[in-house]
Amino acid sequence: MLPEEIIVGPVVTEKSNDEMQSGKYTFEVNRNATKVEIAKAVEKLFEVKVKKVNTMTVKGKTKRVRYKEGKTSDWKKAIVTIDTNPAEQTYLGKGGKTVKVSKKYKDAIDEFMGA
Repeated sequence: MLPEEIIVGPVVTEKSNDEMQSGKYTFEVNRNATKVEIAKAVEKLFEVKVKKVNTMTVKGKTKRVRYKEGKTSDWKKAIVTIDTNPAEQTYLGKGGKTVKVSKKYKDAIDEFMGA
């Protein structure tokens, strides 16, 4: 699946706005997407480093219009925790030399609410 097909849209609520300060962003995602696919899609679309992904299936509600009862569809929600302090990573290379890897990651998702 393409990253655009995995991430359906942001979920904007009071709780999700409060969690944005700690680096947690809430998205509506495709029901067939896995946590690994969600993490890769968020990293590719928003150029951030994903630390953790929590997913849950939200059950649809029963709605009533006049005398008819119906049910809204179930959907999948993902809470993505990003790295708010991306640092350079170092490891030992060939010959015992220290090698630094500095990838350019953002520390917030600016496009989350259309900003």
